[in-house]
Amino acid sequence: MASFNKVILMGNLTRDPELRVTSSGLSICKLGLAVSRYYTTKDGEKKEETTFVDIDAFGRQAETISKYMRKGRPIFVEGRLRLDQWESKEGEKRSKLGVVLDNFQFIGGRDDNDNESGGSSSGGGGYEDASPPARRPKQSSAPAPDGADEDVLDDDVPF
Repeated sequence: MASFNKVILMGNLTRDPELRVTSSGLSICKLGLAVSRYYTTKDGEKKEETTFVDIDAFGRQAETISKYMRKGRPIFVEGRLRLDQWESKEGEKRSKLGVVLDNFQFIGGRDDNDNESGGSSSGGGGYEDASPPARRPKQSSAPAPDGADEDVLDDDVPF
């Protein structure tokens, strides 16, 4: 039987991430995400529907999210669904559907208030290792067309 378990979400954190470290040294970060859907009813009334999702991150990703993210900040998350099942103290069977994070990307720019809450003071709010730096294209070594001034050609290049 074929199966596929993939979740892609983008929303805002509902609380500050909670980081814990197990006795074996594994970092676990629990975070809440609010994902909103906007729609218009048949009567033309605009509505908003918000879904709250609990997400678990592990390892280095857990540490990074805990270090740089705060309540209200946007994040893009890729993961998989996981059903947690347990029995309450009263003997009732309980279950909860959550997401296990596989990958994420920070969304938005640097918030100047990050410095007050322990964030990095470098550009991008410390997110610089989240994506590789932009690379500059190589300059062509081809000669300029006949009669063209090389300085004029360099001025036209936008980088």
